[in-house]
Amino acid sequence: MGFEFDVLHMIQNLRSEALDAIMTFVSFIGNSGAIWIVIGLVMTAFRKYRKCGISILIALIFCLIAGNGILKNLIARERPCWIDESVKLLISVPTDFSFPSGHTFSSFAGASCILYFHKKEGVFALILAILIAFSRLYLFVHFPTDILGGIALGLIASAFGIYLTKKIYKKNER
Repeated sequence: MGFEFDVLHMIQNLRSEALDAIMTFVSFIGNSGAIWIVIGLVMTAFRKYRKCGISILIALIFCLIAGNGILKNLIARERPCWIDESVKLLISVPTDFSFPSGHTFSSFAGASCILYFHKKEGVFALILAILIAFSRLYLFVHFPTDILGGIALGLIASAFGIYLTKKIYKKNER
């Protein structure tokens, strides 16, 4: 865990008023996967984007069950801000466990679905997902391995969402 604190403290050296505001906002829109839920719901309203929207929503349900429902409680990893209280937090201290990062999990699940179905839009979604993941490090509420775990699990969730969506559409074409 020592190297992870080294990384987090290096990131703390980047802090400025402007970045504090940006990272707080970016993290906020990722709360509870809100931005990805909204994007998924909006996409389902348009025929061109419907498959993508459905896959995002399925992936997010997977994230909720696997990440917040099972893994966080099973692994029960303490957050860096619980262990090292010397860093002034810009947000409220989270009360749930650290691994995996739910913000990152849902962000990479949503962004990967968009990238799969719509490359151009997916690039922007991926940039947003990366910013949300980084914000969690910047805000000192996740370890780097929480973020890496969230990325890996987000990719799995998106694959699951895409697979189920294709199955649903294939079944309905019969």
